[in-house]
Amino acid sequence: MLRPAVFLDKDGTLLDDVPYNIDPALMRLAPGARDALALLGASPFALFVISNQPGVALGLFARSALKDVEAQLHHLLAGCGATLSGAYWCPHHPDGKVPPYDVGCDCRKPGAGLLLRAARAHQIDLAHSWFIGDILDDVEAGNRAGCRTVLLDNGHETEWIEGALRVPFARAANLHEAAQIVVLHDGGTPTTPLYAQAPR
Repeated sequence: MLRPAVFLDKDGTLLDDVPYNIDPALMRLAPGARDALALLGASPFALFVISNQPGVALGLFARSALKDVEAQLHHLLAGCGATLSGAYWCPHHPDGKVPPYDVGCDCRKPGAGLLLRAARAHQIDLAHSWFIGDILDDVEAGNRAGCRTVLLDNGHETEWIEGALRVPFARAANLHEAAQIVVLHDGGTPTTPLYAQAPR
């Protein structure tokens, strides 16, 4: 039987935004994340982290370093009463210098490849799932996968490249507010977005 999920961007959404951070000791929950995880942990949603990690392709760290990052994410979520069902990483970048990661791909957001992979592996109902992120690339990835999307309006989106697939279902100030939106609409079907166009 298919189950719904909430897909979370990592840096700037779930965690404080520390560029290219792979040190578990520096991983801190973002504002509102602790309350959000407590709320989502009591919901029927499976929780996944979906993250671009171009530092692998750029030679800043090895892909194996992401194992410790994932282990710390499990620990952080468990401390809030939530369970991490999986973390999915895109290690690629077309401008990278480390083969075989120095390529374009379908898993790098705004592509939906990681969400589709998670859905196949875990029997996820994408039409009743959500993607929460802090930039419009996250929104586009979620929309491409058929999820509803929430954009955190926390100042991290700076380019505002708009398009039909880059319109969020809703906006929120932080992850806790986003989680409240998700729970409010739990069991519903995708309908009219709460916001007709991407925020500025």
